[in-house]
Amino acid sequence: MSSNVIFSRAILLESREIAPDIRHFIFEAPEVEEFPFVPGQFVSLSTDLHGRRITRAYSLASTPAGNRFELCLNRVEDGVFSPHLFEMHPGETVDAKGPYGAFVFRSPVNDSVLVAAGTGVAPFRGMLASRLAIDDEHRFTLLFGVRHEYGLLYRDEFEELAAKHANFRFWPTLTRPEPGWTGRTGRVQQHLDEALGGRADIDVYICGLKAMVDDVRAILKAKGFERRHIVYEKYD
Repeated sequence: MSSNVIFSRAILLESREIAPDIRHFIFEAPEVEEFPFVPGQFVSLSTDLHGRRITRAYSLASTPAGNRFELCLNRVEDGVFSPHLFEMHPGETVDAKGPYGAFVFRSPVNDSVLVAAGTGVAPFRGMLASRLAIDDEHRFTLLFGVRHEYGLLYRDEFEELAAKHANFRFWPTLTRPEPGWTGRTGRVQQHLDEALGGRADIDVYICGLKAMVDDVRAILKAKGFERRHIVYEKYD
């Protein structure tokens, strides 16, 4: 998908912790009144750190809203850029360009299973919110895996969408559940068959770390999925 880079600077408006070492960021692009993007795309952030230029790509975790955009990311252990963002205060700026990327709902839209682990759920937040608002025909399932229950990012929002839209299912699964957890357990791969319902003609969107993405892709290919039905984005 083509993109038009429409700004070069972003101001941090708000940063809040939503899970241990995971923060939700709200930025504003002061050079423009509107920042049009397709939910699922990403922005590229840059700054000078320790004498060198550092650039990182982050999925947009929101729907278009004026000149604002939202991100969700974890503090990478021994990382360079994420600790810098975590230490930023409202009013501070970072160089930014976007939107980029083609990790968006295919056209025409099809019944879809969305598979995420950890912060890989970020692009699905905007994608689902925007799509479900206009589409009650296609069925969507979000299969979201994390270690602990407190890591279920945006859980309230996804549960609200599931309650409001009969064509959306939210399936969280935990690999390290507490005794009181009554939902799904294990990795997302273990629940893929159920989510697919025996079909190989639906679209599957996968986002997360390389190992999970590659594993799910291999499972789908073994089931006879055509390449055009598998859309993915890796975070490492």
